[in-house]
Amino acid sequence: MAITTPLMNVMIGAARKAAKILTRDFGELEHLQASRKGPADFVTQTDLRAERALRDELSRTRPHYGFVMEEGGVVEGPDKTHRWFIDPLDGTTNFIHGVPHFAISIGLEREGQLVAGLVYNPIRDEMFTAEKGQGAWLNDRRLRVSTRRELNIALVATGIPYLGRPGHDEFLSELPRVMGQVAGVRRFGAAALDLCFVAAGRFDAFWERGLSPWDVAAGIVILREAGGTVSDLNGGDAYLEGGHILASNSTLHPALLKCISG
Repeated sequence: MAITTPLMNVMIGAARKAAKILTRDFGELEHLQASRKGPADFVTQTDLRAERALRDELSRTRPHYGFVMEEGGVVEGPDKTHRWFIDPLDGTTNFIHGVPHFAISIGLEREGQLVAGLVYNPIRDEMFTAEKGQGAWLNDRRLRVSTRRELNIALVATGIPYLGRPGHDEFLSELPRVMGQVAGVRRFGAAALDLCFVAAGRFDAFWERGLSPWDVAAGIVILREAGGTVSDLNGGDAYLEGGHILASNSTLHPALLKCISG
């Protein structure tokens, strides 16, 4: 049975409120695709409205918690032991182009430890949730990472640095090393969902550089509760601070670290 704690109910309520904004505006995009200006400005406003809805709803029930947000930045709360990490629209480029692969991401940190996560794709109505010690769930189904043990049968997801961001040279050196050893590589464009897909066994692993804490906080909790392993690309635990991440089942993790690092 999926998690029904008061904390998770709060997170689900906030996600569903923001999802109404995303779903409504996603339906309007087809009217903007052919416009000269394009849909980018429209989606920026969608992003801001959804983030405001998440913050308002979470603050209503947990008024003293702080926030780390994609658009609003860091907001300190009176309670210094709790922080929300929220991304109202992970997969913005997909959203802009009318690709129905994007998500709302909400993670909670308590005393420096990630303890709860929710990632919701409103178009597919897939709600990934986890609390520390209570397992990971997709709607009402319990999640476990894959049990594949060999790289040559593994399906691996990744992210490519956006235009204008650093890291292209590193990625272009890593990609052929990974492609030469695995069954396939995919780039879907929403890191929060990539982590959840690893948790669900749809992907066997995911790696990316240059991510922000709100991109991965929720997915990390879900992945861990599904039995997965997460590290930075040096095998350490600086993935939130450094933004470089590798997630997989525990069996494939060492081999993938070696493969990526060369």
